[in-house]
Amino acid sequence: MPSSFFTAPIESLDQEGRGIARLDGKTVFVEGALPGETVVAQTLKRKPSWELARTEHVLASNPDRVTPYCPHFGVCGGCSLQHATPALQVAAKQRVLEDALQRIGNVRAGQLLPPIHGPAWGYRYRARLSVRHVFKKGSVLVGFHERKSSYVADMRECPVLPSKISALLLPLRELVESLSIRDRLPQIEVTVGEPLPSSQAPTDPLAYVLVLRILEALSDNDETLLRAFADRHGIDFWLQTGGPDTAHPFHPKDSALMYSLPEFAVTLPFAPTEFTQVNHDINRVLVRRALALLDPQPGERVADFFCGLGNFTLPIARCGARVIGIEGSPALIRRAEQGAQRNGLVNHCTFLCANLFKVSPETLAPWLPLDKILIDPPREGAIELVKALPHADDESAVRRIVYVSCNPATLARDAEVLVHERGYTLCAAGVVNMFPHTAHVESIAAFEPTPAPSERP
Repeated sequence: MPSSFFTAPIESLDQEGRGIARLDGKTVFVEGALPGETVVAQTLKRKPSWELARTEHVLASNPDRVTPYCPHFGVCGGCSLQHATPALQVAAKQRVLEDALQRIGNVRAGQLLPPIHGPAWGYRYRARLSVRHVFKKGSVLVGFHERKSSYVADMRECPVLPSKISALLLPLRELVESLSIRDRLPQIEVTVGEPLPSSQAPTDPLAYVLVLRILEALSDNDETLLRAFADRHGIDFWLQTGGPDTAHPFHPKDSALMYSLPEFAVTLPFAPTEFTQVNHDINRVLVRRALALLDPQPGERVADFFCGLGNFTLPIARCGARVIGIEGSPALIRRAEQGAQRNGLVNHCTFLCANLFKVSPETLAPWLPLDKILIDPPREGAIELVKALPHADDESAVRRIVYVSCNPATLARDAEVLVHERGYTLCAAGVVNMFPHTAHVESIAAFEPTPAPSERP
């Protein structure tokens, strides 16, 4: 057997869904391997302290190994864990979170929360599909990129997308190929939501929007083809000529989206290029979990940092608290204000636009005092914000912090500051399987001031 092949047991999964093995004192990341398995793998890349390998044969398999459902798995780069059951995926993500908290933050959660999980297929209500006119093949491809490649995968279906969108992948190829601008249409953004209420009851409880990123103007014939396609397949077309703010309805002209949080009697209108969670079912459970941990009460002052369009802000306000939503995007702030108006929560909400990556104790001071805060940052985390918070012993200290994270590494880094510098205890943490079949780890954590020695049981 060539020296690039080796046999090794797999200990766990890393943050990219690869198996972790140890070989001659080095960490080896093994694509396609699962914890508890023994595999024959081939080394793809060697570095002084680590190696990258690919599974060639599974000698002893994990009982939770399954045959991938999607025929494009392994070529398409959209999923990395379809060879594992959803239960194993969730358990592996919980392990990734615990490892990050301990290794990076030197913290442990007082309680591990039950994982939040739900449907494993048809959940992806947002997606960015690449479009490529392949001259050599004389055809157009529409789909995700191939793994580790800039090439567009030759996809005919995608079971993580809603079935209606999956069924459109081949018709979209034919549509784009018929357009005069097929070489100037690099991207189709998919957004699924609920239609805004109108005088006419919708025939479908969901609205499907395809945003075409166009680099040239459409011809009259292009416009005719798009309208006919939209009417035939029951979807809406938007056009985007520049940045996200240039996206606008093309057909029908009154195309509009929202999503609802029925438990809090909240509906949130949004544009298809504005950030919303990919998985609406899981988002509803996440909001419920976050508010249960935060426990906002009437009369309390609460801040929602990185509030976006008000996904947490409006439910907090519905509980009777006075809430300030702070966000760096003026467009999202405007959208959040519209949502507060629509839901009759203007008297409970205030929204401010501020750069939370440059916050300091001085810029934070005008927003204090606060009883509780919720933090929901992007992948970069909220390091400057947590450093700026008053120490837990300060009279202006926040009594409870709920942190929703899409990156366990930055959550762990920020948790280290909260616990070891700001005087808080990590009371609880758990994972949210927002993206089944991918290695993406969404999580939620709760912090409270560490009790003084005399107050501890």
